[in-house]
Amino acid sequence: MVRIAKIVVDPAQLEAYKAAAKEEIEASVRLEPGVLTLYAVAEKDNPTHITILEIYADTNAYKAHIQTPHFLKYKTGTKDMVKSLELVEVDPLVPGMKIKE
Repeated sequence: MVRIAKIVVDPAQLEAYKAAAKEEIEASVRLEPGVLTLYAVAEKDNPTHITILEIYADTNAYKAHIQTPHFLKYKTGTKDMVKSLELVEVDPLVPGMKIKE
């Protein structure tokens, strides 16, 4: 399962958002075998626009992920920081392609 999360963050809360996202992403990748990657980037010219490439082993791994304590902490802790969120389901052009470590 692959998805793109497009997030716009309140500029006044950007640093707090980035800290919360970093904590959640690191915990997810470290603790959840079904979370293959959560790769977050900020636009250079518009740093409040964050895009996260999310790759999960399957739909069940995603469903388990959104129930974890670290995800729920992130979601509730950042709800007032996020001005907009768009989740886009995508299909890989090269299925099975791995991200190098």
